[in-house]
Amino acid sequence: MSAQSEAERQHPAFYALLVALVVMSVGPIVLMLITSLRLNVEIMSDTSSLLFVPTLRNYEAVLCDVLWYEPKGVDSCDPTFGRALGNSLFIATIATIITLVLGCMAAYAIVRFRFYGRDGLSLMTLLMRMVPPAVLLVPVFGIWTFQFCVGDQCAAGTHWGVILIYVAMNLPFVIWILQSFIVQVPIQLEEAARIDGAGPFRVFFLIVLPIIRPGLAAAAIFTFRIAWNEFLLANALTDRKTRTVPVTIVNSLTEYNIDWGVIMATGMLLAIPPIIFTFIASRQIITGMTAGAVKG
Repeated sequence: MSAQSEAERQHPAFYALLVALVVMSVGPIVLMLITSLRLNVEIMSDTSSLLFVPTLRNYEAVLCDVLWYEPKGVDSCDPTFGRALGNSLFIATIATIITLVLGCMAAYAIVRFRFYGRDGLSLMTLLMRMVPPAVLLVPVFGIWTFQFCVGDQCAAGTHWGVILIYVAMNLPFVIWILQSFIVQVPIQLEEAARIDGAGPFRVFFLIVLPIIRPGLAAAAIFTFRIAWNEFLLANALTDRKTRTVPVTIVNSLTEYNIDWGVIMATGMLLAIPPIIFTFIASRQIITGMTAGAVKG
């Protein structure tokens, strides 16, 4: 039986499928990287091939306003990407922090406290996440533009307006994720802490949160990537000064001039922060999963 299982695991079709999946996953990234290292003249040329002299001119054109030197070959420096990168980092980071703070408290209340409609509220949090963002675009734009205002400043065109939308959009799913982690926390630990004189906030922050750290990391990865890559709502609710990177990339496409090298360089730079954030958060997931392991 073991020999037969070994033969099935080494079937050529398995490796062929594995190679096909790797090519489908890595292929577009490699193509984007190669294109970002070529000039637009070479990209649009009919005689272009895989053999070319790589250049960083596209990256210099994108990062010209944040580089410590003046790049050569860049006619005019456009600060659009640098400003959009700062907006994306600020909006995604703040939205992730607020969503995690509200989400873990709401999930803990749903799991630990008994109140009327608790089961229905838990189901409602998941159903709210199933609403497509496109359905919310028109009503949110109208409310944020004409009604949701503080003084003369309305929510549309501001950082906090987009942040509130991302928090509301990701909060139901974060609550649903963290509920499954909080349920697994032994209630005896909280009871023992209360007997020792710990208050509810101390129990929550010192007992519950360290145990559900893998869940917080998973929720943070989900929330940050959604806030970082979202385009539809950001395109409608941001202005020239608060645009994020996805909106900036799309707005750089025109009918008469498309610089594919600069666009691909922007796409590569757009992918770096989520990868770094996911790598840092995934280490917390691994640390939390192996924290209770027993050495033999």
